[in-house]
Amino acid sequence: MPTSMTTAEAITLATDVLVNWVWPVEAAPPAPDRLDVTLKEPKELIPMVTALRVQRLGYLSAITGLDLGPEDGRLEILYQFCVAAAVITIRVPIPREDATIQSLTDLIPGAEPYERELSEMFGVTVVGMRNPLRLYLPDDWPEGVYPLRKDFDPSVLHNHHKEQSDAAAED
Repeated sequence: MPTSMTTAEAITLATDVLVNWVWPVEAAPPAPDRLDVTLKEPKELIPMVTALRVQRLGYLSAITGLDLGPEDGRLEILYQFCVAAAVITIRVPIPREDATIQSLTDLIPGAEPYERELSEMFGVTVVGMRNPLRLYLPDDWPEGVYPLRKDFDPSVLHNHHKEQSDAAAED
């Protein structure tokens, strides 16, 4: 992006690149300096991000998970890119069960910590993630328990730790 590009120019270019894409998307400008684009299919993510990169439309500032709740049956992954004062968000809905998304690390190596957090906090399988080790949760954290999902039950942790203590006492 040329340094002389204004925020309005960045939003216009992002709209041209992302909204007028070969795949249908839903787009909304929640504010004059924002553009939210919702993809129909997760497979569209890599080409969309590639298009942003080719046009030099910002840097990846965050990857955020959003749990819409068990009754909705979906998670959303938000990829936020910043350019000038503009924020471009690519929203990718995925099913809660078998939640899977392709890694961005081949395009953006700095995406790795965000993807690792997404994996351990929301239970999203990130295909192609280079380092699947945990960032925040302890090694003895129970499998299949994701603390940022709306149906997270903290009592599971109490029961898990009690079982571990009981097992250690028996040894």
